[in-house]
Amino acid sequence: MTETFVTAASHWHPVERKPLYHYHPGMSVLTLAAPGCTFTCGYCQNWRVSQVGRVAGAGAAVSPVDPAAIVAEAAACGGGIALSYAEPALAAELTLALAAHARPASVPMMWKTNGFLTDTALDRLLPALDAVNVDLKAADEPSHRALTGAPLAPVLTAMRRLVMGGLWVEVSTPLLPGFNDDERSVRTMARVVAGLGPEVPWHLLRFQPEFRWKDRGPAGRRDRGAARGLRSRGHRADALRLSLRGARRAAPRRRCRSRGGAERTGERRGRPGPCRGSPAQPRSAR
Repeated sequence: MTETFVTAASHWHPVERKPLYHYHPGMSVLTLAAPGCTFTCGYCQNWRVSQVGRVAGAGAAVSPVDPAAIVAEAAACGGGIALSYAEPALAAELTLALAAHARPASVPMMWKTNGFLTDTALDRLLPALDAVNVDLKAADEPSHRALTGAPLAPVLTAMRRLVMGGLWVEVSTPLLPGFNDDERSVRTMARVVAGLGPEVPWHLLRFQPEFRWKDRGPAGRRDRGAARGLRSRGHRADALRLSLRGARRAAPRRRCRSRGGAERTGERRGRPGPCRGSPAQPRSAR
């Protein structure tokens, strides 16, 4: 039987948009989205894709994709492949199919995930992935259930397993006004991230009013103060990245000759970008 895979989006982005700031900085990544999510976060920026089948107004046109062709495009541009926008755990079969072609082609595989994964899923997926950004959304079980509709414990277990499995892991926390932006919550989450190891970066992301939380204002002084106060309490500055400065600045456009189209690229940090140098090496080839 021939498997058919579909995605709702396919875009070239800088790897820093995942956000993965310390995994092949400057590399461009072909980013895919398969609709659906295991969480029901009220602030979701991508709810039209993630909440398909749950919420009126959510919906995304999907197109069939060929894993071999996707990998060939990424390899030709010297870039990687990421699954993002929605929850990639629901596209595990697509991930495995992509990895089967990506490994021989030395194309890195990445996820942006909520981390709600079973041990069985992790057993299958760890060999297929190279780098993962995991969301840590709340400081305790009641808060996490209230926000996402799911327990926190599997997320904490998955983060530890991803690190122990040899993947490059970065953690993101959206600072949500009145929910997890108080100093106690931020310090609790900081201890969780610190427990993963000093090499794991932590991104504190500015809240953007979206979906059911449009009535809540953007990040204010309280969450800035709570986050920056971590440094004065001994947290490593290079493991804490603040993204609280307002709207994103558009990255410059550059054209990838092998695919004839335009792509956005982020800050270049000493590594040749797509079509200008050798491809990035995945975990199995490093």
